[in-house]
Amino acid sequence: MPFLASLVNPSIGLIFWMSLTFVTVLFLLAKFAWKPILNGLKEREASIADALNEAKRAREEMATMSARNEELMRAAREEREQLLKEAREIRDREIAAAKDKAKAEAEALLARARTDIRNEKNAALHEMKNQVAELSILVAERILKEKLADSKAQQALVDKVMAEAQLRRS
Repeated sequence: MPFLASLVNPSIGLIFWMSLTFVTVLFLLAKFAWKPILNGLKEREASIADALNEAKRAREEMATMSARNEELMRAAREEREQLLKEAREIRDREIAAAKDKAKAEAEALLARARTDIRNEKNAALHEMKNQVAELSILVAERILKEKLADSKAQQALVDKVMAEAQLRRS
């Protein structure tokens, strides 16, 4: 217990030596340790400030990049819509042109078919007229052969035809 009592009631010598040791440690710390410790703290503070500034700058850069990306995406969407619109217009024009061409070809084909039908009809009518004429001549020839078998009948027919011809002239 005397040891504890001496700590609670220190003597002057103990205070002197403790003070001397404290001042020596304080001097040594001030001379050798505080400058590096303070420099380290300053460097740490500067690196933290730089890191904060870098983070702030990175955030701003990210915001700028995000805005730029949004603008690029919007422009890309607009360009895509424009390309799709142009493609639809081209498709519609091509379809309309193909329809017009098909319609024109169909009309030309119909016109050719009508012309061919008309020509065939005319040819058939001409052929039929020729056949009717040949048959009429053949029938008339046979009828005349039978009726004009004698010369009296032939003479009467010739007189009759001549009389009709003179009536027409007058």
